[in-house]
This record gives sequence, structure tokens and C-alpha cells, in this order.
Amino acid sequence: MEPLLRLINVKKSFGDVQAIEHVNIDIHQNSVIGLVGGNGAGKTTLLRLMSGVYRPTEGSVELSNKRPVSEMRSVLGVVPESTGLYSKLTAWENIRYHSRLHGIDDQLAWNRTYRFAKLLDIDESLHRYTEGFSRGMKQKTALLRALAHGPQILLLDEPTGGLDVTSARTVRQLVRNLKNEGGTVIYSTHHLAEAQQVCDRIIIVHNGLIQADGTPDELLGLTNTKTLEEAYVLLTSETARPRMEDTEQPSNISKLWRRLVTPSTKMEVNEDE
Repeated sequence: MEPLLRLINVKKSFGDVQAIEHVNIDIHQNSVIGLVGGNGAGKTTLLRLMSGVYRPTEGSVELSNKRPVSEMRSVLGVVPESTGLYSKLTAWENIRYHSRLHGIDDQLAWNRTYRFAKLLDIDESLHRYTEGFSRGMKQKTALLRALAHGPQILLLDEPTGGLDVTSARTVRQLVRNLKNEGGTVIYSTHHLAEAQQVCDRIIIVHNGLIQADGTPDELLGLTNTKTLEEAYVLLTSETARPRMEDTEQPSNISKLWRRLVTPSTKMEVNEDE
């Protein structure tokens, strides 16, 4: 079967820092793939490469039609770790704006949004402003926004981070439902138990390299261990590097702006205040 998305000999560097090296991944339809690794492992860099936000330093990230993913982002739905919602808009207005950018009719977007909103128990809050939303409500809204245009592939970066137990469970159930309907989800997390619950394939990332790629049972067999935690520890025994996923150098304008707005350490302190 032709993969929906392929990473071929991908390398991503930021100056002298090698964030991702020698990555080859095929993503097929009707699967939930877990990207598992600690902070700085390279998960977010991989997701940004898959979504076309980053261009690889070497290699290619292609869809099934051989076109670079950066040219066809409409086939992707992305939920970043930071939701990026417009606080002065309602949940539905955020979703509608995003759908219109993809050329989706409002009625079609609403029908799809409302269906998933009921599953996430947020249907009665679609016309509320997101400014007062909890972290869980914002995360659910971002998920609805990513689904409204009917993407072929859904990319989730730590989708349950900071959520309460009930909200996290609801998100995991939605992912399972999408998979049962033939959807494809790439699920980044540092929680092994969560990956085991929702993913039928797990890719372990450590220090910018793919350390293992397979089903949970295959990973246990590869390491001759009884739990995924034991397998993970064995596969990532090398000391983890510092977090390097957001190390692109700021522009000269950005540097100048920071100098202008950052208080000087030589400022005098009025002790009477």
C-alpha cells in the first residue's frame, strides 16, 4: 500500500545543531502512530517537518502524490502544543476562520464541527468566547479546528498535556474513533502508557534519531522486556541532550528589538518604593 506521507533520509539542523538525523518514516492510512520521546528528543521538530512548517536541511517530506508536504498543507490537520486561538473570537469563529482559509463551506464545516463537538462534550460552548476557556476547552477547540476541513492526516503535539483525567480520556477516545473510521493520526507524547492505549505503532525518538519503530509487541520482542517502560529505558540509555527543538537563530531585527525592550541590569533601584 502506498504511504500517505513519507520522510526520506530527512535531516534538520539549526546552525551547528543537528536536531534530526537520518530519519526514514512511512505513514499509512488507518493507523495511529505514536512519536514517543523525552523533552528535546526531536518530536516537535519531526511534527513541524511533517506539517511543512520546517523544510528539511536534507532529504524530503512527501505526500502520496510525490509532492512536498509544504505545498499541500490542506490535507493535514495540526494541533500544536500551544493552541494559538484568538481570544476575542468564539470557539466557532476560530474554527470557521480556519476552515475558510482551506476553502471549506461554512455549513460543511459546521456539520463536521458539531458532530465532533458532541463527542468532546463542548457543543454547548461553541458560541462562547475562548478568552475564558480552561486549558481543556482550548485544547478541544484546537482539535475541532484541525478536524473541520476534513484532513487526511491529523498531527497532535502532546494533545493531553495539562488536561484533567476526564478531558484526556475524551481526547483519546476521539482518536480511536477517527482510526476506526479510517483516519490517520500522528500522536506525539512522552507518556508511554498513553501511547500504548491509543497507538498501534510506536516510534521512539531520542537525541534526534529513531531508536525503534514498531508495534508495542514488536518493541517488547526487540528488547526482550516485559513492559514498554523497560523497553524505552533500554532503547534510550544514552544521555539525553538539552532541548534543541526551538533553536533557530533570531533575526538582527529581533535581536535589536529585544535589546530595546529588555530592562538594563544597571538600572538603579529606588529603595523607598
